[in-house]
Amino acid sequence: MLCCWIVSVISMNWFINGGILETKAGLLGDGGKMWLKCLEKVSGNSCKIHHLYYQYIGSKRIRKTWWRKLLVAWIVGWITVSVWIFWYMSSQAFEKRKETLASMCDERARMLQDQFNVSMNHVQAMSILISTFHHGKNPSAIDQRTFARYTERTAFERPLTSGVAYAVRVMHSEREQFENQQGWTIKRMDTFEQSPVQKDDNVAKALEPSPIQEEYAPVIFAQDTVAHVVSLDMLSGTEDRENVLRARASGKGVLTAPFRLLKTNRLGVILTFAVYKTDLPSNAMPNERIQATDGYLGGIFDIESLVEKLLQQLASKQTILVNVYDITNQSHPISMYGSNVSDDGLEHVSALNFGDPFRKHEMRCRFKQKPPWPWLAITTSIGILVIALLIGYIFHATMNRIAKVEDDYNEMMELKKRAEAADVAKSQFLATVSHEIRTPMNGVLGMLHMLMDTELDATQQDYVRTAQDSGKALVSLINEVLDQAKIESGKIELEAMQFDLRAIMDEVLALFSGKAHEKGVELAVYVSDGVPEMLIGDPGRFRQIITNLMGNSIKFTKKGHIFLTVHLVEEVMDSIDVETESSSRNTLSGLPVADRCRSWVGFKTFNPEGSSHTLSPSSSDLINLIVSVEDTGEGIPLEAQPRVFTPFMQVDPSISRKYGGTGIGLSISKCLVGLMNGDIGFVSIPDIGSTFTFTAVFSNGCSNSNDSKLQKQRLKTQTNTMSSKFQGMTALVVDPKPVRAKVSRYQIQRLGIHVELVLDLNQGLSSISNENKVVNMVFIEQEVWDKDSSISALFVNKLQKIVSGVSTKLFLLGNSLSSRTNTATSGVYTPSVITKPLKASMLAASLQRAMGGNKGNPCNGEHPSLSLRKLLVGRKMLIVDDNKVNLMVAAAALKKYGADVVCADSGQKAIKLLKPPHKFDACFMDIQMPEMDGFEATRRIRDMESNWHIPILAMTADVIQATYEECQRCGMDGYVSKPFEAEQLYHEVSRFLQPTSSANL
Repeated sequence: MLCCWIVSVISMNWFINGGILETKAGLLGDGGKMWLKCLEKVSGNSCKIHHLYYQYIGSKRIRKTWWRKLLVAWIVGWITVSVWIFWYMSSQAFEKRKETLASMCDERARMLQDQFNVSMNHVQAMSILISTFHHGKNPSAIDQRTFARYTERTAFERPLTSGVAYAVRVMHSEREQFENQQGWTIKRMDTFEQSPVQKDDNVAKALEPSPIQEEYAPVIFAQDTVAHVVSLDMLSGTEDRENVLRARASGKGVLTAPFRLLKTNRLGVILTFAVYKTDLPSNAMPNERIQATDGYLGGIFDIESLVEKLLQQLASKQTILVNVYDITNQSHPISMYGSNVSDDGLEHVSALNFGDPFRKHEMRCRFKQKPPWPWLAITTSIGILVIALLIGYIFHATMNRIAKVEDDYNEMMELKKRAEAADVAKSQFLATVSHEIRTPMNGVLGMLHMLMDTELDATQQDYVRTAQDSGKALVSLINEVLDQAKIESGKIELEAMQFDLRAIMDEVLALFSGKAHEKGVELAVYVSDGVPEMLIGDPGRFRQIITNLMGNSIKFTKKGHIFLTVHLVEEVMDSIDVETESSSRNTLSGLPVADRCRSWVGFKTFNPEGSSHTLSPSSSDLINLIVSVEDTGEGIPLEAQPRVFTPFMQVDPSISRKYGGTGIGLSISKCLVGLMNGDIGFVSIPDIGSTFTFTAVFSNGCSNSNDSKLQKQRLKTQTNTMSSKFQGMTALVVDPKPVRAKVSRYQIQRLGIHVELVLDLNQGLSSISNENKVVNMVFIEQEVWDKDSSISALFVNKLQKIVSGVSTKLFLLGNSLSSRTNTATSGVYTPSVITKPLKASMLAASLQRAMGGNKGNPCNGEHPSLSLRKLLVGRKMLIVDDNKVNLMVAAAALKKYGADVVCADSGQKAIKLLKPPHKFDACFMDIQMPEMDGFEATRRIRDMESNWHIPILAMTADVIQATYEECQRCGMDGYVSKPFEAEQLYHEVSRFLQPTSSANL
């Protein structure tokens, strides 16, 4: 059930979102499809979901239709909700206002009723008082004066009455006697009511006498406030007569209808109580009450004053309007207090009970002001509606954005397809161009190399070398352009193989030593002792970086030196705090240089907040190198320094015309350094020089793998062969410059020789004269030797006297082949000149010649050829290439090393020749051939082999990475690019073939 619920909810979200899951590259990447796959696994109904997704969500037209309907429904729905919220909150406010009015009105009605009942009780008590002290005593204890004083003093007990009067019951037969006794005539009440309001208290004297009737009720006692009613017959007034008759029959207080009071002209009522004989029982019948009636006591209530006093007692009297009505006649209610004017239609009615069951009264209350606007309801409903509309707008904008993103995505995908097709076409174009250019160049260089093996005079050899140099420069340019293309396409990758870094440094020295001699520039390399002998990485790309940097230094340096150093990052980091600015005495040539410490300012390796965990020295498997190339050349102008690493950018347009080059070497170097998890930087001072520094991360080559052991053993054997003759010897180096002396010591120590450094010849003699020390050789810097010929001659003479029985050899370290020794020296101590740059192999050869050993130089450039001859002599090789020139060149190159070569010009012939069993030791297969290329031929050869495997090496001018990957996929064992180079050929062939014991060396 939970899975179904999740499916239904997410499906509903699909409909609402309108295809968000489909937007890969815009908002969610591949998230939509990934969620869809997870949902398919949960629901177990993948086909149905897949169908619904593409039917309802995948369709752009349906999605827009659903969304528009949903948006309209959303707006209408929330408008309805907002109206309902407004109505609900308004009704709640109205009900609250209504309850407030009811509470206030009921409170006022209750207070008015309570106060009226208190006054009514006092009036009734006064009626009992009159019955007791007037009618119950003879003579009466009450007269007008006593009654007036008593009522005046007890008025506080009747706060709602404006006056009290007592009318006695007089029969017609007793009228004359009564009038004579009172001294006034009984007057008519109705005449008094019709007269205008009088302010004179003697107005009763002008009234007409009461007409003859069965009985009379003249007022005999009255409070001073109503003394004008004395002598008036209460039974002569219509309203008063009815109240008097109802009062004596019921025994309760009765009220009159509202009327205008005399003198004040304010609305009021009269409360009438009958005064009975004292012996009347409480349960007497109406007739008995009538018979027992002695008189009538009336209390006059000023209703307007009564209500006003009540409202003045309440703090909120100003908030509502109060009306009091007599509703005895429902059709014609009589207003007793208040105004009918009100702006608010809201009204509350509270019932009033004044004790008279016949008369009905009520209080009607209204607010004085109109009800305020329901701002809370208005703001809440409008706010909710605005929020809902904003959400709808956001969703609408989101859907429009999604639709735009989808359109952009579709356009992007189309552009991507075009770009991929263009990239494939570019790669194919580069491969074709590379092959088509390098193939004839292979023939040209191969033929030139073959031509060099023939008998040529000096001029012809010079022409051939010039042609070879031009061809190699063209091949180098092609390689740089292809590297830049691979960098732009992101297809450049690094190899991981074991190599000897010091050997690579020697190769770089050998590459640039000729140009350094021509320009008179001192060239040197120093590798720290902490750098392991063997590293694992890409030696070719590492050599390429150093070659680019050294090539630029050679190109722009006319005097001074070029110094290549390699250290561990940890060593440099430990010495940063004590590093001082370089001075002229602390450089290789004595000329000032740009401080190398400034070239690594932005390196992440030296940034404590940077992500340098991969460069941590705590990892024993990772070797972190920092390489610097220091020169004393022209330097880089300040305005050109920001664009140094920009492809195809020269410092100045005239540079390419003056020095040549494409301007992409540094750009390629920066990319390669990045692939090696390093950084590259520089510091340059115009007319002083430049220092380029980069870092690179390699693995430690001291592993236990078999390949590593074999490679290490092979290199160790070569090193031992080169240095075994010099192990245990001691050498003395005389050089006043510490940096240059350190370089000399580094190269000499590589031969196993212990080295001691001194600053001048005198210190050298002191060191040699030590009886406990045997010095086998002395290396003197040419600068020291030529400084003073007399001192040099004296040094030779003293050297002859000091040494006895030990053949101490004397060597001069010079910067050019034209260095000459001092003519003052002779005999066995005539110094031999060793030309810089120093290399271990060249030093070994010079020492062997000086000590009477092999005159050749087995450790120099002939080594790859000798190694190849050991590998290839007597081997049967098959070369497959459709180009006859390439076949000729390749065959000649292999035959040169003693191989037995068979040629084939097509893939079909190669398949026939390599059908097992056969006697071939290896096959060099061209890749791009008509009818059947090298890939297909290799696949078919591998299909024919069962327990047979022949090494097949790709032989092509195409150096694109994709080609190398395809070679691996089709079953090839290696890769040799054209034209053949002895070192690369040796490296690939040595993986499969072992040296033959019968090799003719």
